[in-house]
Amino acid sequence: MKILWVKAGKILPVDTGGKIRSYNILRRLAERHEVTFLSYYGVCRDETYEQQVVRALRGAVPLCTAAWDSTSFHRGLDYLRRFPSGLPFAVSKFASVKVRREIDRLASERCFDVAVCDFLSASLNFPPDLPTPTVLFQHNIESLLWRRQAEAEKNAFKRRIFQTEAARMERYEQSAIRRFQRVIAVSKEDCEKMKGLTDPSRITVVPTGVDLEQYRPDPAVKPSPFLSLFIGSMDWEANVDGVEYFCREIWPHVLARVPQARFRIVGRNPSARVWRLAGDAVEVTGTVPSVVDHLREAALVVVPLRVGGGTRLKIPEAMAVGKAVVSTSVGAEGLDVTPGRDIVICDDPADFASSMVALLEDPERRRKYEQAALSFAAGCDWSGISERFAEALGAVANGAALPFSCAEKV
Repeated sequence: MKILWVKAGKILPVDTGGKIRSYNILRRLAERHEVTFLSYYGVCRDETYEQQVVRALRGAVPLCTAAWDSTSFHRGLDYLRRFPSGLPFAVSKFASVKVRREIDRLASERCFDVAVCDFLSASLNFPPDLPTPTVLFQHNIESLLWRRQAEAEKNAFKRRIFQTEAARMERYEQSAIRRFQRVIAVSKEDCEKMKGLTDPSRITVVPTGVDLEQYRPDPAVKPSPFLSLFIGSMDWEANVDGVEYFCREIWPHVLARVPQARFRIVGRNPSARVWRLAGDAVEVTGTVPSVVDHLREAALVVVPLRVGGGTRLKIPEAMAVGKAVVSTSVGAEGLDVTPGRDIVICDDPADFASSMVALLEDPERRRKYEQAALSFAAGCDWSGISERFAEALGAVANGAALPFSCAEKV
């Protein structure tokens, strides 16, 4: 099968949920299929990145568009410039004539069986008359993510911007989903939410996976018995809001009952808001070479998210290392986990704290969750997930019925 895959932004380093999901599927698809991966990015040309991505992913075609800038000042100017279009900024800023021409060129020269638009961000670059059957890989319900972000935002000005972007994204998402022959969702919950936007038979669920070769327990590492851990990109608003909420509403209750408890925030590019949380009982690491070492050291992993969409890879990764996880409903959304067996779900801050204390103080109880977590993760290896993805693409390329539905247990 000949596949064209188009993604906005650099895929390396593999340090966000979307990058992890795309990279692992792409890498395994390239082992059995002819994959052309168009990785386009903005600002200045990065020859080091281009060399790295070509080495890492066979069939990669890096393309610098210089279409957007990463500084806050330039993002603000770009937002104002694009505002009259009525399109969501998270999509319009990635539109590029250069990319549209490259897609046309590649499609005409290589005669692909199927094309993949990775995230809505790349969708404006796909011409409506592209002869190749095209799939939208929808990692999140984007409009839901923006609505939740608006609801959680305390700053009135930023809340208004998020509300505007949520409304624009909702309109655009509805029209964009109908443009593609097939939509691949990452969870049954996302699939159910999309059923009102398009024919449900055009939606396929391919769940989230984990690299079991990388994420696994190490018997030589003894966990720190009172260390709780959060992992995630700390320049992402949903994660920033989550750790602020945790340190304000949950952590004081834990410390009152377990004074020796420690909380570690692990993830790239912490914002000033995150650094301000650091103290005697809270550590902020910033970027680390590998989160696996930190996971192995922790006694407990927490996912106190109130904002977000899709599925959080941090949970199956923590489970694969054999860690007990306490999460909010939003944090575990989209995962086929069983509360009370392989994960603890709490939305009330006091209950969240009490659950943490119970697991920190009772190693035997914690071990039961750790064993159940390992069993859950065993069925999430990326090799099997990638096979499902390939089956979905193959069915689209052949115009056949697809084997998955929202109702399937994944």
